[in-house]
Amino acid sequence: MTAWLLDPEVLHLNHGSFGATPAGVLDAQQAIRTRMEANPTRFFLEGEYQERLDDTRRAVAQFVGADPAGLVFVTNATTGVNSVLRSLEPSLSPGDEILVTDHEYNACANAAVVSASRAGAVVTTAAVPFPLGDRSEVVDAVLSAVTERTRILLIDAVTSATGLVMPVDELVARLEPDVRVLVDAAHAPGMIDFDVTALGASYVTANCHKWMCSAKGAAFLWVRPDRRDGMHHAVVSHGYNGGWPSEGGHLHAQFDWTGTHDPAAWLTIADALAAVEAMHPEGWPGVKAAIRELCLTGRDVLIEALGIEPPAPADMIGAIASVPLPPAGNAGSAIFDPLMAALRDRHRIEVPVFTWPVPPDRVLRISAHLYNRSDDYELLAKALTTELAD
Repeated sequence: MTAWLLDPEVLHLNHGSFGATPAGVLDAQQAIRTRMEANPTRFFLEGEYQERLDDTRRAVAQFVGADPAGLVFVTNATTGVNSVLRSLEPSLSPGDEILVTDHEYNACANAAVVSASRAGAVVTTAAVPFPLGDRSEVVDAVLSAVTERTRILLIDAVTSATGLVMPVDELVARLEPDVRVLVDAAHAPGMIDFDVTALGASYVTANCHKWMCSAKGAAFLWVRPDRRDGMHHAVVSHGYNGGWPSEGGHLHAQFDWTGTHDPAAWLTIADALAAVEAMHPEGWPGVKAAIRELCLTGRDVLIEALGIEPPAPADMIGAIASVPLPPAGNAGSAIFDPLMAALRDRHRIEVPVFTWPVPPDRVLRISAHLYNRSDDYELLAKALTTELAD
């Protein structure tokens, strides 16, 4: 674990929530900050910031199969979702529908509710089963919820609570361009093979601080060429009227400068990509294969310990997976079940236990990255069965 700063006394099985950043990337981030603070005026106003940002943009675009002209940086995928929805509000009419699934990340579902309310539109929800047998159940659930008033589908590429790799490619093919598809790919890049251009969605936003392992506060939004006009950051700033001298056109001008902030997390994404790539002899393809194998192994261990059937097929699992637990006897309204605190405080295991979909039902979600080992999940299973027996 020497490449990471993770506490060796704690079993870290929650990469999916916040990621983890290699120590060398944090060193590069601090070097950027030191350079910036030596002369902030020079850094921001004399071209250095924009040049470094454009270099980073090209690196990220290559990694995710995007054209740099359509890729901009945001602090997290939630900001990307908000920016798209805010930009689309003027196109919505009373009674129009924004469609989400009941697996949608809570923050982004909230954004859909707020944007819909501003426009007099409504949010409709497709009920996707979990456990489920195959990806067709997702496709059928979403398509059956589409109506003639559906204007936008907001869908996760990989769901947060349930850890499902969603069939977004098939849904995009079935719905675009009549329904604009906004893909919240927070977990996808660096976990699964993911090419935003080939996907064909109108909008794709994703975090770089999760499976790409950048510093916290780095994400991107990609917009398809025919959707770029009228696209704005949720924070309106100088670029709205051309006041920021970006050479990348309208889209870059909207996002490259939204006020003074610390851009070091963005500017070291390429360092993170290189650092993780170097951790496996087969580079990024090897990384993705290794962490998926670890996750499937861990899921198998938990399934055996709980005496349950796999809640989803293996082809819908990347490097995070959830298993349903027996209903909670002390169910409340909190997002996180008390079992999560018990595993942390009594066993030194960091792993999320979500109340999902509603109390008393709950799921436990594991993550895998290169700092994990298969034995980690054996330790989790032992601790879990002990807590469930009490």
